Amino acid sequence: MGNRFRVYVFSLLAVLLLAGCQKEDSLLSLKTASHYLDADGSSVFLAVGATWEWTLTLEFPDGDGGWARVEPASGSGSKADVFLHFDANPSTDVRRVNVVLKQAKGPGSKSLLLTQNGKTDHGSSSKGKYGYDVADGIDWLELPATQAGDGLEVLIHNMQGGAYKGSAASGVRNFSCYWDYDNHLSLWVAYPLNDALRGSGKRSDAWGFDPLLPAGIQPDLTNGSYGLGWTRGHQLPSADRLTSYATNASTYVPTNLTPQDYDFNAGIWGDLEGKVRNYASKADTMYVVTGCLYQNATVTTSRNSGFYVKVPTHYFKALLYSGRSSYAKNTEGYMMAGFILPHDHAIYNGDCMAYICSIDELERQTGIDFFPNLEKKLGKELPAQLEAATPNSSFWD
Repeated sequence: MGNRFRVYVFSLLAVLLLAGCQKEDSLLSLKTASHYLDADGSSVFLAVGATWEWTLTLEFPDGDGGWARVEPASGSGSKADVFLHFDANPSTDVRRVNVVLKQAKGPGSKSLLLTQNGKTDHGSSSKGKYGYDVADGIDWLELPATQAGDGLEVLIHNMQGGAYKGSAASGVRNFSCYWDYDNHLSLWVAYPLNDALRGSGKRSDAWGFDPLLPAGIQPDLTNGSYGLGWTRGHQLPSADRLTSYATNASTYVPTNLTPQDYDFNAGIWGDLEGKVRNYASKADTMYVVTGCLYQNATVTTSRNSGFYVKVPTHYFKALLYSGRSSYAKNTEGYMMAGFILPHDHAIYNGDCMAYICSIDELERQTGIDFFPNLEKKLGKELPAQLEAATPNSSFWD
C-alpha cells in the first residue's frame, strides 16, 4: 500500500471515528490528517464537527486563489466525507490555503491552514535529489562544513516551512538540516536563535511532512511515534520557533525529528534545550547546531513510521555566541561551547553540564567541522583559539 494512499485511508478512518463520537452539544471542529498537501493535484478528506448548519470558505493568503475547492461547501451537523480538491502546484514555492468553517449558531468559526508543497526544482547544478549536496557559497555562521558525495544533502527552510532560496521573496531563513536519505533522519539541524526568532506563541503540534521532500521517503509521524516506545524528538525545539503558527509547524517534520527515549527527551535533554534558550536571550544571536550520532547504532525502531530508523547513540549541540558579553570582550564578541550526551535512559535525571566540552573535543567525537564560516569573518587564528578553549564556567553554567 503506497504511503499516499495509506494517509488517505487513515484520514478517512480518523474522521469517521470523529463523526461517530460527535455529541450534539460539542464544539465546532475542523480536522484533516496532515497540514501539508502534495505538489501534485489530488484531494484530501476534511472532518467537520458541528451541531448546526455550517459553511466552508477558502482564503488564499498568498494571493493566488482558485487552485483549491471544497465539496460540499455547506451542510448540517457533523460530516466526515468533505473533500478538499487541489490543483498541481506549478511553482517551486509553497502556497497556502486557509479553510474557514462557520456555523449558523453557537461558536463563531474555526480555521485550518494547509500548505501545498512546491514542485521539485532540478534546474540548479548545485542541487542533488531535492537539496544541496554541499553548502558552499552560503556563509551563515551556524552551518557546519559539508562533504560532496556523502549521500547527505542540505535542505534550507524559511519561516513559513517552505524552501529558502536566498532572496527576500523566499522569506527569512529558519533552519538548515543535513538529511540522510538512506537512514531517514538528519545528522544535524543548524539555526540562529535569539528572543526575536524564538517568539512567544503556542505549540502547534502540527505533525506533518517536510514540504521540501516527497512524503513517501519520509517517516510518517503524523499519527504517532516511531514505534517501540521511541518518541518524536525535535532537533530544533518547538519552543525555539513560536513566532507564528506556520513557523512552529515547520519544526514538526521528519527532517527535524529523531527517535528519542521519552525520559531522556523530557529530562536531561530538555534541560539542555532550556539552557540554550537562556544563553540565546543574553546574545545578539546564538548560532546552534543540534545533531545526533547513529552510524554505529545497533538499535532500530519498528516500522510504525513506514521505515526502520536507527536510534541515535549520542546527541550533541555546538553553540556559537555572538554578542556584547564581558566574557567575550577580548574575542570580538564570540564564545563557543559544545555538549555531547550519550542517548542513555540512565542519565535522564542527570546534570547536562557534566557533558560540556570544547568545540575541538566535539569535533573529535563527531567528525564534524563546526562554524567554518567564522574564519571568513575573523581569519584563522581567533576561531582556532575559540574552538580549543574550555567553555567559561561563569557564563556556560
